Amino acid sequence: MSNEKEDQLLQDYIQRLELAEQMLPIIGRLYRNNGMLMRIYGRAINNVTTVDILKTHRFARQYTGEELSIKHSFQLVVAMESLQLAPAKVDLGRLTNKWLARGDGVSAEDFLREELAPIVGHPERMSKEPRDIVLYGFGRIGRLLARLLIERTGKGNKMRLRAIVVRKGKVNDLEKRAALLRRDSVHGPFNGSIVVDNENSGIIANGVFIKVINGEGPDKIDYTAHGIHNAIVIDNTGSWRDEAGLSLHLQSPGVSRVLLTAPGKGSLKNIVYGINSGDLKDEDKIVTAASCTTNAIVPVLKAISDKFGIEHGHVETVHSFTNDQNLIDNYHKAERRGRAAPLNMVITETGAAKAVAKALPELAGKLTGNAIRVPTPNVSMAILNLTLQAETTKEELNTYLRDCALSPELQEQIDYSSSTEIVSSDLVGSRHAGVVDAPATIANGRNVVLYVWYDNEFGYSCQVVRLAQQMAGIQFASFPA
Repeated sequence: MSNEKEDQLLQDYIQRLELAEQMLPIIGRLYRNNGMLMRIYGRAINNVTTVDILKTHRFARQYTGEELSIKHSFQLVVAMESLQLAPAKVDLGRLTNKWLARGDGVSAEDFLREELAPIVGHPERMSKEPRDIVLYGFGRIGRLLARLLIERTGKGNKMRLRAIVVRKGKVNDLEKRAALLRRDSVHGPFNGSIVVDNENSGIIANGVFIKVINGEGPDKIDYTAHGIHNAIVIDNTGSWRDEAGLSLHLQSPGVSRVLLTAPGKGSLKNIVYGINSGDLKDEDKIVTAASCTTNAIVPVLKAISDKFGIEHGHVETVHSFTNDQNLIDNYHKAERRGRAAPLNMVITETGAAKAVAKALPELAGKLTGNAIRVPTPNVSMAILNLTLQAETTKEELNTYLRDCALSPELQEQIDYSSSTEIVSSDLVGSRHAGVVDAPATIANGRNVVLYVWYDNEFGYSCQVVRLAQQMAGIQFASFPA
């Protein structure tokens, strides 16, 4: 390669980097002032770095065959800021390519006025008061939920983390809680500042004051004494999973609804956000977010069932070990879970296959399942071995799932990877419920095998927050349709 060509490549990169640097604060203002959630082909670009912006523009190749033009996406972002938009979810990548595909020379502003017509000039839709959120429990999922809620600051923040409830600790309890929130061995450092407020028994994270309440039980806290009203309590302890136990939360003043971060027992509604969210009614006071595995597989199963039909199938989960397993060999009431989790592959049961029927009744009795716990701290895989009602090919199946990953209905739930080098650690921090590993897909007539990665901690937490938003009455339109 000539020196001239090398210089040209470097100059092109610098120009794109400058545009990305200019784009970031505008995206930030659009979120804080207008509640705009921005994506590029399903990849979130709120609260990211300059390099992340460039990477997502390049990621567009998986869907369009070529890198997204940051020159043109930048023009759209600039135009958005002048339109007084109402809160919405916008896929900047799809919107940019739709604009370029018109080829009629329409200006960025005129194009947006047409494409975003339902939300143009309606800033008054931002007036809704934020809903109080309480995290009951502050373990791995609780701390990730806190991170997700805290990052949603500004006028677009319609859920406000007001408190966490924990068991009464010993000396330096607040400092230890704050330290665990600040640093995470799997998910990295907290993006921002954290200050301990001992005088007021709280933690200040990115300017958000979070009261730390010592709880003696779900029904023994007066949240109104802390200025908390009409709150949604997100119970991430797993200690209460039936209606009788979770109803105790509703006896505490200041609580109006309860969301469980685990599969519920009995007649409680198990909701996989984006799939059976329509089953959630205002009168439902207690809702469960199912399991991480159920959230990962149900969107893909629904997509496959809708197009090809499913006669029967088997779900094999290769799951990272969790806190309910023993670190070293010791007594455990469950089978095999007494053996050392970091040293063994452990065959165990999973209820995910049966739980699918609660979100997709048409698959009731059609799926079996098992799980193998493996010595990794996070990111799991579901292997879907399915017999379909119609024949298909690997190419047809992958193309269809890639399109599903772009659809407004499933773009938050299904992600798609065409990489032949991806491994589990690459998926840490994924905000999707599941990621289809396209190169691994097997199709032989009506018999197919699909491999779906999922961050069983963070991806699941994102689904929980989406469900909490719906419970709070916060729902955004998606563009382009």
